[in-house]
Amino acid sequence: MQQQINNFLQSLKVRNMSPHTLRAYTKDLEAALSFFSKNNLTQIKDFNIRNIRSYLAAENSTQIKRNTMLRKISSLRSFAKFLETRGLIKLNPFKLFDAPKREKLLPKFLTEEEASNLMEARPSKLYAARNKAILELLYSSGLRRTELVNLNICDINFEQGYAKVLGKGSKERIVPITDIALDSIQNYLATRPQRLPTEPLFLSSYNRRISGEGIRKIINQSAINTKLTRHITPHSLRHSFATHLLNNGCDLKTLQEMLGHKSLSATQVYTHVSLDRLKKVYNHSHPKSKTGGQI
Repeated sequence: MQQQINNFLQSLKVRNMSPHTLRAYTKDLEAALSFFSKNNLTQIKDFNIRNIRSYLAAENSTQIKRNTMLRKISSLRSFAKFLETRGLIKLNPFKLFDAPKREKLLPKFLTEEEASNLMEARPSKLYAARNKAILELLYSSGLRRTELVNLNICDINFEQGYAKVLGKGSKERIVPITDIALDSIQNYLATRPQRLPTEPLFLSSYNRRISGEGIRKIINQSAINTKLTRHITPHSLRHSFATHLLNNGCDLKTLQEMLGHKSLSATQVYTHVSLDRLKKVYNHSHPKSKTGGQI
């Protein structure tokens, strides 16, 4: 089983699976293999519905979150499909398996005022221009952390105001950038001597491409500097970008394109968030509402 898991993970690399997804699949399958090995279930024939259920029951006993369990199931299901397509198993065990429904979690986002305050955070003087550019670009364009990390200087079109982004599944898309974000990027690049178009857009303190962890630390420190009490992540800025666009009249299809979502259903989660705004407008405007005017 170990060899086939290795083959499966290698096939994902060939398909240009995102690093984040690849890490998750690797972690999940290593955990499953550890369970199977401890129970002397190391052959492909042991990868059956009974043993899979035993493994998932053991995982569930640790009281992990439902969506984490669903991710583990997804990893195992993909591995089973890999084995089936190569004729290594006769029956895909997941054809007999009903997975629980995914827990619908509303994305956490900043208010427009909080986002504005975050953009004005006072970063350390040494990296002030870089950190300002990172914050502005994340909020300006709704990029994923990995997408931001992988940007090169040549991916930014300063004249037309957009970035060329390589998203999930190596799918390329064009995203607009605000003038403020463009100015911040130019101010940062002006601090870098002899820069080449093919160089990374953002560098670490070691003059190497900045890491996703580096981005996370910048966001955390900026939140502290602005006395933002709740926890935020780089993805919080992506959620804020999407929510604020919808609140200000952006249509769902355009937002889908900017976010790089494969399906519209992934974007529709933000309509639930925007319902809060609709309710406030309704309560204020409808003559029969509790807070509305009188006829």
